[in-house]
Amino acid sequence: MEFCPNCNSDTFIKAGIIKNRQRYKCKSCGYFFTVGKLGKKIDDYYVNKALQLYLEGLTYREIERILGVSHVSVMNWVRKYNIKRPYHAQYHPTYKILNPSELQEYFQNPQNISGAGVLITELGDKFMLIKWERFRD
Repeated sequence: MEFCPNCNSDTFIKAGIIKNRQRYKCKSCGYFFTVGKLGKKIDDYYVNKALQLYLEGLTYREIERILGVSHVSVMNWVRKYNIKRPYHAQYHPTYKILNPSELQEYFQNPQNISGAGVLITELGDKFMLIKWERFRD
């Protein structure tokens, strides 16, 4: 703790322990405070992957199921970094989660690689394959 959270003063003293956390008293304003809670930090890898998947057209809940990160966290990251999805009315994404051997089998079939764009992204020990296809009437 470097500053008082109330007045930003750097003059404070120890004032006991509450719930196994050090308590302080500011000499300038008399405010009592404890050391801030660190909280759970999610690795930047998952933040980047969540934002990539969001841009690819997946919903918050789909991203939650794939990465195991709360959909509320994903929503907060989208809002924090001001991410906007590009609007494409003619295409929609379809995706599959494949392990390396399934991915290899997928690309051996010529029908799977013709007629649409394909994006592959790593998800831990698996791969996500996203394919764009035209809406069918």
